[in-house]
Amino acid sequence: MLSLLWFKRDLRVADHPALAVAAERGRVLPVYIVEPELWAQPDASARQWDFVAECLTDLRRDLAALGQPLLIRVGDAVEVLARLQGLSGFSCIISHEETGNGWTYARDRRVGAWARGQGVEWLELPQTGVVRRLPGRDGWAARRNAFMAQPSGPPPALTPVAEGSGAIPTARSLKLPEDRCAFRQNGGREQGLQLLDSFLARRGQGYRGAMSSPLSAERGCSRLSPYLAFGALSVREVVRATEAAKPRWRGQPGWGASLRSFEARLAWRDHFMQKLEDEPALEHHALHPAMEHLRPASDAARLAAWQRGETGLPFVDACMRYLHATGWLNFRMRAMLVSVASYQLWLDWRVTGPFLARQFTDYEPGIHWSQMQMQSGTTGINAIRIYNPVKQGLEQDPAGRFIRRWLPELAPVPDAFLHEPWKWPAARDLLGARYPEPVIDPAAAARAARERIWSQRKAAGFADQAAHVARKHASRKGKPPLRGTLRRDGAQLMLDL
Repeated sequence: MLSLLWFKRDLRVADHPALAVAAERGRVLPVYIVEPELWAQPDASARQWDFVAECLTDLRRDLAALGQPLLIRVGDAVEVLARLQGLSGFSCIISHEETGNGWTYARDRRVGAWARGQGVEWLELPQTGVVRRLPGRDGWAARRNAFMAQPSGPPPALTPVAEGSGAIPTARSLKLPEDRCAFRQNGGREQGLQLLDSFLARRGQGYRGAMSSPLSAERGCSRLSPYLAFGALSVREVVRATEAAKPRWRGQPGWGASLRSFEARLAWRDHFMQKLEDEPALEHHALHPAMEHLRPASDAARLAAWQRGETGLPFVDACMRYLHATGWLNFRMRAMLVSVASYQLWLDWRVTGPFLARQFTDYEPGIHWSQMQMQSGTTGINAIRIYNPVKQGLEQDPAGRFIRRWLPELAPVPDAFLHEPWKWPAARDLLGARYPEPVIDPAAAARAARERIWSQRKAAGFADQAAHVARKHASRKGKPPLRGTLRRDGAQLMLDL
């Protein structure tokens, strides 16, 4: 039997259930389909593709070492599969389940219809703790932990079927807009393994305390998120490596709490992805129906200022410019960017969400859209967190080092006024010329947003619908708990990986 192994967001050969099953069945034709229409979606960017292309280079090398190089084809998935089926006569497609965006969901439905029409079996296997067609959240954590405990053997040897062919296209050939990201992380499994090793051997000791500030998080976080997002590493192998590191650091200051915290965030990662798996519409529609039209119009000028990092709120602007340049930002600061956009600037999450998705090299739809709704207050079940950007700056960048690095135009501003330059007596020659005046009064805008939100939440029938959302999507603590569970207020704020 010849099986076509369809790689998606699983660009590795280690801990790859689909590869193992395909090899057990017989000959394997490994294929990655570059889909131009997917990369034309509003949540896709050149920085993401460049990262994927580097992962594909490593994957092609690793598959060749097993005996069968990777085939790369460009085009519509159904058309590519139909051509390959005509040439090779494969009788089965094997892939991992994908919790992607709405476009990939619709594409998979088309592929499924084609396969059924051709009499081709399509076997989809889980690769994370996300459960397809989950009947309810009760018992989910136990199922997730059981999956993480399953053993996996070494990558299997493959019988040669065909020479690997097809060049890895460039972002330009895919007609992706230019996307300068000078400090983007390099893709590829080898890079991910090096980061995992350095985190568990050295950098992870201060993880729990380092994750909140963009100054310390850059090194203190594992930085594995893009490798997990595109599957160069599996969540399960990271969970196992973390467990294996515990005896080495038992009794050493900081390590125990940091490793438990890291494990918890790996679990919360699957928890949030399960939300999109259970309700794909949350990419486009508010979880709580009463919040669907909360922000009916978005101010174009405010949106543009926020996107450019020119709101006049120094810590917000520094975080946005850092994100432009690196493709990454620690989670607390991501939450702050969404909070300021949603509350103080009163921008709809469906307007800000695609922009942020393009900036994140580690864009993971299941996490991104769940968090966009959570941080903008449209789930109806989470606490309303309206970040004070000045307070956040004073807490996370008290000396102003981060602001000065990313906003050089504020060099003349004394330290005492750096977080609120509009209060500097000499600001008239700076604001509006070298650096913008604040587009809003952050305190007044926060008060107005809070009144709007709570007015909505106090409306008749809101609580009943919120209870329905909670039954479907909220975590079930204690039945049994997620491994390494934190207090609810901390766990859902910080998914830093």
